[in-house]
Amino acid sequence: MNRKDFENWSVFRIFLSYFKPHRRLFALDMCCAFFVALVDLIYPLVSRTAMQELLPNHAYQTFFLVMAIVVVAYVIRSLLHFVITYWGHTFGIRVEADIRQDLFQHLQLLGFDFFDANRTGQLMSRLTSDLFEITELAHHGPEDLFISCATIVGALFIMFTIEWRLALVVSLLIPVFILVVMSRRRKLGQVSRQVKAKVAVITTEIESSLSGIRTAKAFANEDVEFAKFSGANDRFRTSKRQFHKEMGIFTGVMEFFLSIMSVAVVTVGGYLIMKGRMDYIDLLTFSLYISTFISPVRKLANFAEQYAVGFAGLQRFTQIMRTKPTLDDAPDAKVLTEVRGKVDIDHVAFSYEDKLEVLHDVSLHVVPGETIAVVGPSGGGKTTLCQLIPRFYDVNAGSISIDGLDIRDVTQKSLREHIGVVQQDVFLFADTVLENIRYGRPGASMEDIIEASKKAEIYDDILAMPDGFDTYVGERGALLSGGQKQRIAIARIFLKNPPILILDEATSALDTITESKIQSAFDALAKGRTTLIIAHRLSTIRNATRILVVENGRIQEQGTHSELMALNGTYAKLYLTQTKLQS
Repeated sequence: MNRKDFENWSVFRIFLSYFKPHRRLFALDMCCAFFVALVDLIYPLVSRTAMQELLPNHAYQTFFLVMAIVVVAYVIRSLLHFVITYWGHTFGIRVEADIRQDLFQHLQLLGFDFFDANRTGQLMSRLTSDLFEITELAHHGPEDLFISCATIVGALFIMFTIEWRLALVVSLLIPVFILVVMSRRRKLGQVSRQVKAKVAVITTEIESSLSGIRTAKAFANEDVEFAKFSGANDRFRTSKRQFHKEMGIFTGVMEFFLSIMSVAVVTVGGYLIMKGRMDYIDLLTFSLYISTFISPVRKLANFAEQYAVGFAGLQRFTQIMRTKPTLDDAPDAKVLTEVRGKVDIDHVAFSYEDKLEVLHDVSLHVVPGETIAVVGPSGGGKTTLCQLIPRFYDVNAGSISIDGLDIRDVTQKSLREHIGVVQQDVFLFADTVLENIRYGRPGASMEDIIEASKKAEIYDDILAMPDGFDTYVGERGALLSGGQKQRIAIARIFLKNPPILILDEATSALDTITESKIQSAFDALAKGRTTLIIAHRLSTIRNATRILVVENGRIQEQGTHSELMALNGTYAKLYLTQTKLQS
């Protein structure tokens, strides 16, 4: 399905569309369910025939032959239940996998602003527990509904052929039961949506506590975190109370109707026997069919719960799929190729979520191969300016161009393929050192990876690790030092070898000696490439072609180190302050 389908189709139609690729498995499941219902319907009728005709006429051989056929039918019924359970669940899992794939793919299209506003725990809840409940609905829902309806309708038809007056009593009770089921299902759906929202928040709080466990230990605040966890756990304990209350009401009503149905059949049947209009065998047959009703009715109850829970998850899934990316490729977007590295920032203004402006009328023109250092006080807009170039966010006013092409007129993928970013907050995947470096260029050879690690001054450290390049780095690189994580991220960029580099405090976690070594490697890498360096250590950017001082969302000063020192402005004050602190 494409994005327009999600916007225009109903939630139910979206759900059914995921059945289409697996329709053969679905058809197999439904056929098996039909034959199971058929066996359940035939047995009471066969029993009636045996008691009314075979036994009174002493046809014992035929009687035992019929019973043997019934045994074979129940053996086949058991095999069909295996097919329903195994292949039915396989069908459900395949539907779940398709839905999860579409959801994850759509999440990848959403911009930084979406992830700024949505916590990881909530998104994880949508990718896991919500989809599991959709799977249960996909598998059990149609099957339970089909078996229930087929059994009830078939049983009623047969019962009308036996004694229409008694069948009429049963058929009058069923619509009342269905109306009660529908009204309670609606209430269950409302409560289920509320429960899902609460559980997602609880999951987020637990995820946050686990992610911050090191900080909690550093501050000896385990008691504080345990208190927060206990609060979340208590809310979880009570989050489903209303749902279980509604389920209790539903189950109580269902059991009442099942009991009343049996009582009604015996009462009316007994009256008809008294009047000579019915015999005991027909009443026994009716009682068997009422017993046959119990399983379908329970399945209807299960379906009501599954539908309420699964449909709530389906609505939450659809809500995300209908979320439009704030950043989208233009319909005629070009693929950026053979980038020389000319960057033009023209009268750019930017604010996060239309709040206070972070950048005000910023203009900057960078020629290919130029190294630009961006410095200034924290919160001045340095990182924001550099995040606009790869189009992580869109400008509110003005434009940014690369080689004369507005970045909004090229595909995001091709744009970012030509830009390498090393951020201060390094992220490493929970994988090996090798795979984290190879992430810069997935098809890179081992020789290229080794060369990149040498340039990043991390090669010797890797060889000293327990498993060398196959060493597991832990969650977010927790098993490595800060400097090692930073250098692996730098090796990743060396491997990518892009024409435009953005280094956001790329050496902040390194000691002075290692930093000086990498600085020479950066200088070599920067030759012939456009490089933007965000730095707080001003001693590392003295060789930059130009230095920009960004303060209060504007470029306040720009020039070489010597020119800015002669200007005796903000840069000179920052440099002199750092020099005094280092002396």
